[in-house]
Amino acid sequence: MLMTFFRFLLYGVNRGEGFNLSRDVYLRIANLVKILIKDGHEDWTLVLPPWGPLYHWKSQDLKRSQIPWSVFFEIQSLNLYVPVMEFEDFIAENSPIIDEVLYLQRYSEGWNHGKFEEKIDERECIDAPMYKRVKKDLYNGWFWGFEEVRAIGFRCISAQGFVGVIIPVLQSNYSSARSVLLDRAETLLHSRYGDEEYWKARRSMQFAKHLRQIGDEFRHQYLDSDDQKDKTSMLDDWRKVQTKHGQAVGGPYVAVHLRRQDFLYGHKVDVPSLNRTAEQIQPILDKYKVKKLFVATDAPVEEFEELKFYLPGAVRYVPSDDVLAKYGDGGVAIIDQWICAHAK
Repeated sequence: MLMTFFRFLLYGVNRGEGFNLSRDVYLRIANLVKILIKDGHEDWTLVLPPWGPLYHWKSQDLKRSQIPWSVFFEIQSLNLYVPVMEFEDFIAENSPIIDEVLYLQRYSEGWNHGKFEEKIDERECIDAPMYKRVKKDLYNGWFWGFEEVRAIGFRCISAQGFVGVIIPVLQSNYSSARSVLLDRAETLLHSRYGDEEYWKARRSMQFAKHLRQIGDEFRHQYLDSDDQKDKTSMLDDWRKVQTKHGQAVGGPYVAVHLRRQDFLYGHKVDVPSLNRTAEQIQPILDKYKVKKLFVATDAPVEEFEELKFYLPGAVRYVPSDDVLAKYGDGGVAIIDQWICAHAK
């Protein structure tokens, strides 16, 4: 009788990356864990890396790092696809010691004669490693700001290919490691992009109920929108949701994402004035025969008021101090997304 070996897969993303890329990397690693569980006799759990700090989270007086996934997503829903746990729970239930850190990097020589091929090798670190030996058998590193966390082993791994390229490494080279951290996991490409497994993982990423409720209250109060009228009701268990394309009607409003800070500074020539922006939005309002416009934007107050002069039906979500303190800039961005997603 084969004994089950319980293992934990952790992953990290380049600290300079944003929320959407980090969310995309989760899909790749969740698909990888699904394959690992199906493939062998090992029982893998995916450990969720804490969020932050991210560039677009500008509120300096708020907590901007070590944010658990439960602030933004429904953990129970994620668990319906693959077993997951928060990083702090991993520490509490196991220890602050990670067996192996595999730091993924490119190949210094690039593609062989300009040809892409999957390959993976243990190599010398190309860049100065972010992990330093602090004791004979322990390494220190970023570890999302948790100072007590250490790693027993550290390797640089040059990887080129889809997430499956790492499987032989996990199952053979480091098969005795109970916990493995894949740092710079964005190096690995999607293996299931667009297929059924990709969308299962994507659908499991339900936004946290407390954020959805705030968005729903705003829709009801300011946009005359609710799930019953808009035909946008969803079940908590995404596996049981079966809808037909076009079934949802959406709320009686148009939603716009209007970037007015870093994007404006970096693309001054390409970004229209607020007057010209309004001229582009008005035909869309006319097309759908609505007057209300929801604007997800980082625009300062005076710029939004100028936009409202051209488009009087424009509204934006402004969080209370309590909401901002509880859920931060990341939570507010999700509320904005939720409201946008329900527009006509």
